[in-house]
Amino acid sequence: MLKGVDPVEIVAQRVLWSLALLLPIAALIGRCGALRRALADRRLLAQLGASSALIAANWLVYVWAVFNGHVLAASLGYFLNPLINVALGTIVLKERLTRGQAVAVGLAALGVAVLAVEASDGLWISLALALSFGLYGLVRKMAAVESLEGLTIETALLAPFGLAYLAWLSATGGIAFGGGVGISLLLVLAGAVTATPLLLFAAAARRIRYSTLGLLQYLAPSIQFVLAITVFGEALEPAQLACFALIWTACVVYALSSLSEHRRVQAARPA
Repeated sequence: MLKGVDPVEIVAQRVLWSLALLLPIAALIGRCGALRRALADRRLLAQLGASSALIAANWLVYVWAVFNGHVLAASLGYFLNPLINVALGTIVLKERLTRGQAVAVGLAALGVAVLAVEASDGLWISLALALSFGLYGLVRKMAAVESLEGLTIETALLAPFGLAYLAWLSATGGIAFGGGVGISLLLVLAGAVTATPLLLFAAAARRIRYSTLGLLQYLAPSIQFVLAITVFGEALEPAQLACFALIWTACVVYALSSLSEHRRVQAARPA
């Protein structure tokens, strides 16, 4: 729907309109005091500076991929992301994997290896998306800040860069915003579309095991996969199909393993 708009402008508009949405919400629900305390914490600001850079990179790669016909590669990146979360949770946070979860990570790694050997054109997109969002979630889990305050500060840190880029586009006559009611409205709505899932994700990352997030993140890339081959008409190459098959198998193995572990823990609890 935003075909013809500069992908970097879309990201810049997402940042600015997200901030324009988040600041009134913070004021409305009485979180301005918590926001000021978070801004006064230098260590927290450093963490949010890192997370803001990671999410900006993720947005840029994703929007570029969609504009250039690589929705399948983007879909693979987000299929990989939950398993990257599992690996980061194990390596960095010392969360323990069950045998089934370890098998799932191995199957995913094998799928990436197949794609790397046979069809590596879009592999950098998949890996960039998976790693940037996986690391983003890890930083947000380790940062002692609630989702609203954290996302507000992240967008505030990115806002000057967005404003500078939009000012340059405006000066050179390349800005899309203001060129039509439909396009302008879509760019404004990009703020809400961006902020809502990130608020929910950051809230979840603070409250549950990081590896458990893996189970909750399979729906979005499945939708992207279906859109790629039905709406956008992308061809599914044999190497991509083999990679996706291994990733889907890994997802099923991980889901079943996590369900089994949950039932075991519940059974072990006293009545």
